Amino acid sequence: MSKVKVAILGSGNIGTDLMYKILKNDGSMELSLVAGIDPESEGLHRAREAGVGSSHEGIKDILADPDIKIVFDATSAKAHIQAAEQLREAGKMAIDLTPAAVGPYLVPPVNLNEHIEARNVNMVSCAGQATTPLVHAVSRVVPVHYAEMIATVASRAIGPGTRQNVDEFTRTTANSLVKVGGATTARAIPVFNPAEPPITMANTVYVAINEKDFDFDAIKKSINDITKDVSEYVPGYRLRTEPIIDYRDTPWGRLPVVVIMNEVEGAGDFFPKYAGNLDIMTASARKVGELYASHFLQKEEVQR
Repeated sequence: MSKVKVAILGSGNIGTDLMYKILKNDGSMELSLVAGIDPESEGLHRAREAGVGSSHEGIKDILADPDIKIVFDATSAKAHIQAAEQLREAGKMAIDLTPAAVGPYLVPPVNLNEHIEARNVNMVSCAGQATTPLVHAVSRVVPVHYAEMIATVASRAIGPGTRQNVDEFTRTTANSLVKVGGATTARAIPVFNPAEPPITMANTVYVAINEKDFDFDAIKKSINDITKDVSEYVPGYRLRTEPIIDYRDTPWGRLPVVVIMNEVEGAGDFFPKYAGNLDIMTASARKVGELYASHFLQKEEVQR
């Protein structure tokens, strides 16, 4: 079967875990190159061990290869803003794992097919991938006035890139709850927990709904359905408890609030299993890459 050649820009932890996820899934993508800037980086060393092409000259060798059609950017928000223009000019499609948000937000179980012709899509953030589906699950049943998510992750699972981009992380995640999740307004609160042993990623989502009359059974079913959808590509994604309804005084009056608590355990491909926050990003990116690779192959078949 034909495959689409792809590359990973960034040989850090995210790029390395994504490499293993692509290699272990025999889909429509062929990983051609992992590119970084440090010739001694562990990521490039592991790529060479796995028989994948490697480069320490950053984006240069990716741009020089006309056969590479899809590029996963696992660098930083600042770096992606520059790389996005170069990739566009080279005719390559970019899947952005940074919070740069140059392209539209993409959360697989919510809007996977809405931006099929886009040349740059943004994977939001780990918390965005974990909680946007839950907000969407409520909003497709009843209008959502306000959504708030609190993502608690192990401090050990937070790398320097995330720490340098906390402001972008917070804005991008909150925007995703609105633009993709369907809330009228939203807030995102990240918590880095230094506990030892490290905790598994845990998320609490509060969804204030407008309606006084609503079908809570339909809301619970929608939440359980979308949890199942996410767990198909992130097996460690699960609810910690059944959703509950609480009535709270808010700035908009006393409203019913759906409270959802879930956790994300990683697959252990490269990251430790407690780092579900990192795992859900790479698993979601791989899912999106497969969609675009299959789309490219279908277009080529039609043209033939």
